[in-house]
Amino acid sequence: MEKSEETAGVEVPGNEDSIHDVPTKQIGEEARLATEIEHQMTFMQAVKIYPKAMGWSVFFSLGVIMTGFDPQLLGSLYAEPAFQRDFGYEYQGSYIISAPWQTALGMGNPIGQVLGALGAGYPMEWYGRKWTFAVCVVGTAGFIFNQFFAKSLSTLLVGELIGGLILGTYTTIAPTYASEVVPLGLRGYLTSYINLCFVIGQLLANGVIAGTQTIETHWAYSAPFAIQWLWPAIILIGIPFAPESPWWLIRKGRMEEAEKSLNRLSSGEVDNKLVLAMMVETDRLEYEMETGSSYWDVFSKVNIRRTEIAIAVYTTQVFSGIYMVGYAAYFFSLAGLSTNHAFDMSVGFLAIGFITTCCSWVLINRYGRRPIYNCGLAVLTLIMFLIGILDCSPNYLNRPGIIWAECILLIIWNGVFDLTIGPVAYVIFCESSATKVRTKTIAVATAAQALVGIVMTVAIPYMINPDQANWRGKMGFFFGGLSVFCMIWCYFRVPEMKGRTYEELDLMFARGVRTREFGDYKID
Repeated sequence: MEKSEETAGVEVPGNEDSIHDVPTKQIGEEARLATEIEHQMTFMQAVKIYPKAMGWSVFFSLGVIMTGFDPQLLGSLYAEPAFQRDFGYEYQGSYIISAPWQTALGMGNPIGQVLGALGAGYPMEWYGRKWTFAVCVVGTAGFIFNQFFAKSLSTLLVGELIGGLILGTYTTIAPTYASEVVPLGLRGYLTSYINLCFVIGQLLANGVIAGTQTIETHWAYSAPFAIQWLWPAIILIGIPFAPESPWWLIRKGRMEEAEKSLNRLSSGEVDNKLVLAMMVETDRLEYEMETGSSYWDVFSKVNIRRTEIAIAVYTTQVFSGIYMVGYAAYFFSLAGLSTNHAFDMSVGFLAIGFITTCCSWVLINRYGRRPIYNCGLAVLTLIMFLIGILDCSPNYLNRPGIIWAECILLIIWNGVFDLTIGPVAYVIFCESSATKVRTKTIAVATAAQALVGIVMTVAIPYMINPDQANWRGKMGFFFGGLSVFCMIWCYFRVPEMKGRTYEELDLMFARGVRTREFGDYKID
């Protein structure tokens, strides 16, 4: 096999026989060689060898953009005059959507995500990642009709419940596929990219609303609903050509198809027989460790620590205050900004998140997972307390400087979130789960986050609405307090998994390696 300058020292000659015809001892040796290649491969080598894997991973993440777009769109509509007039009621000379209806509508998405995330685990194991994704996208195209033609809050609520059920599947499908098709050198980038997709969806939603909020007819909110049809159209055109996850094919005993899938995901410069051998060896190891493959196995003795990490790092996003992002425009307007300034600030709010998520890739590659997550959470906690303290200033509403400072701090908070715990959480819960139960572990973590999100969805409208608690920035005390408890847990429980293959992680968790020893642990 001819080596290019970029990939010199990466390829290792492999056996020409089919992998399932090779003796176990030879498979083990080829797996060892493949592991060495993974460790030696630099980021640029991985980009050169696996551009197709990167492209298909990005393609499967388009569903997450829809997942980020819908709830952000709904939260932004609460501050849109036309939507308030057509769906709200008059209060002190202006129209608002009542807190109970905000709660009900906001709960549609997280309730659906709980059921959708858990439900996706079964078809993903029965029929694969590719066709499960395709069916869900068709369902998404259908529920958008409900939103577009809704004339009442009750009709819109039905659409949000059904839509959330389908959208919840994407947060399971995308990280699972990304973690299974790219090599070690790209794994942190493509799994953390999931967070960028959420930001893109939120940014597009706020951008669309900022562009339509001056329209006085129903098109002010109908047009943003209709724009969502763009994503299903793109995905359904490309999905027939997408390769299936080779990990799923291996677990189904379809070795030749798995090898063909690996060939489609990489360039001809890599020997995929070695890669396949490494995957088969990892699958065999997990079988011997009895990791299982059911939801019950996610909580078994061999997996419980890994499941705890996955659930906790994902729910910490909610406890730290991320659900305030969905109410950004509404928060800014209640803080005292004009409608135009509120929408402009909310767009800038998410634009900063986009930039910092891209910057997070540099940090993830350089510093790993644990230090970024822990340091980021500490900074987020401090900012939340500062926002709460500012809101306690006397004569608050007549001091625009304090109002702007509070809004700017919230923008900085979002930037830090998307630089640290936002993207890193996806990397951690993909890496912490065993390959056999990765789909189930991610589904359980997503469902757990959605359950906590339901609580926040119920609470936030009552905390923020002027006809209820009217806390405004005092919510910073609430989320700052919750973040303190999360910081303590993360310090003692989040390990460093940078640069480890799935087989190495299996061995380290099986041996009970202590959290702070993960980074320097040597595997014999």
